[in-house]
Amino acid sequence: MEKRRLAPWCSLNSCAGLRPEEKAVPPVSRLLPRRRQGGPRRAGPGAIFRGGLMASGIRGWRWAAQALRAAGSGGGWWRPAAAGPSRSLCAGEVPSLSYQELKDLKKTKVLHVDVRERWEIDKFGKIPASVNIPLGELVEALQMDPTEFEEKYSQKMPAKSDPVVFSCLAGKRSRQALSFAMSLGFSSVQQYAGGFEDWVKHEPPEKK
Repeated sequence: MEKRRLAPWCSLNSCAGLRPEEKAVPPVSRLLPRRRQGGPRRAGPGAIFRGGLMASGIRGWRWAAQALRAAGSGGGWWRPAAAGPSRSLCAGEVPSLSYQELKDLKKTKVLHVDVRERWEIDKFGKIPASVNIPLGELVEALQMDPTEFEEKYSQKMPAKSDPVVFSCLAGKRSRQALSFAMSLGFSSVQQYAGGFEDWVKHEPPEKK
């Protein structure tokens, strides 16, 4: 029986069942540059893709792509794509309104929801023209029947496309409120992260 001649890098186990042209494709290690004395040297994209061209078939291109990534890892010319901005609130800073921006918005038809607790409102006051819906009630409130919402909060129920601004004492709870509202499909929501603490630096609160 004539013995099948295998490529020098091909073992019996790894090349079993492959077509002859596939066995002639070198592994990734053969496409990477060899280290010279005095430190490692990285191959450029042209050299590696020439290695891919020399390899036959789709496997050669796959190995070339892997070699490009390996050659560029750790500070080479290749870099993985940076993650783009995400709508996830855990991914970074959430845009916030300034005092003046909120003040200007209040001249329009915007619903300003203060998510602090009721005792905070009673003790310290509130930002004028805001409605108090404590954070613990917010998810339920935003899913209420419009008539029930108006009866409880003396405010018209916002549509999911209506502009809504959330605030609290200093931004932590308003950020959560923003996340809740977005998860329920409200598309025009914002937060005033400076909250009550920032507002009273500019003008006095409204007290009962």
